[in-house]
Amino acid sequence: MPDYPINHHLYTLLWNKYRPAIVKLMTDALEKPQEYKFQPHEFKDVNPREKGGYSFTMEVYKGKAQNNIKGSVVAQDLLLILQKSGRALELLDTAKYEFVLDKQFMLKISQEPVVQEEPEQTTPEVVESTDTEESVESDDAESTSEVEDLATDIAEESAVEENAETEEKEG
Repeated sequence: MPDYPINHHLYTLLWNKYRPAIVKLMTDALEKPQEYKFQPHEFKDVNPREKGGYSFTMEVYKGKAQNNIKGSVVAQDLLLILQKSGRALELLDTAKYEFVLDKQFMLKISQEPVVQEEPEQTTPEVVESTDTEESVESDDAESTSEVEDLATDIAEESAVEENAETEEKEG
């Protein structure tokens, strides 16, 4: 018989019961922080002798805790339930969420938008001609000009796309 820890996922049933409400609170947290008051007996019935207490602070982004939650089985089990919810994972991909369960069993959920860093745009470098390149035939000169025109077109399209994305984000 495997030797599992006694407190192995004790709180998953409790968190799973409230999962729809928690996901709704996460959705509503886009506008302002949300709160939900639990009854103390719900946690105490699961494990009356929780050594570390029931309160925790957990920051989650992209489905992973961003702070150390190893000391809180309660937080670990909440994260486990969130990871099993498709909608919760969608929300966690777009913003960083903070879950705080205080000593009065008030769960506070807030979110902070994550600013996506845009990759640096690199523009094609135009190499100046050297003495050996001066003997190139005119056909090659025309194709070089076409490449430069293409590079300019790409740079302009990229700028237009960036402006559209910026307007979309701001709108």
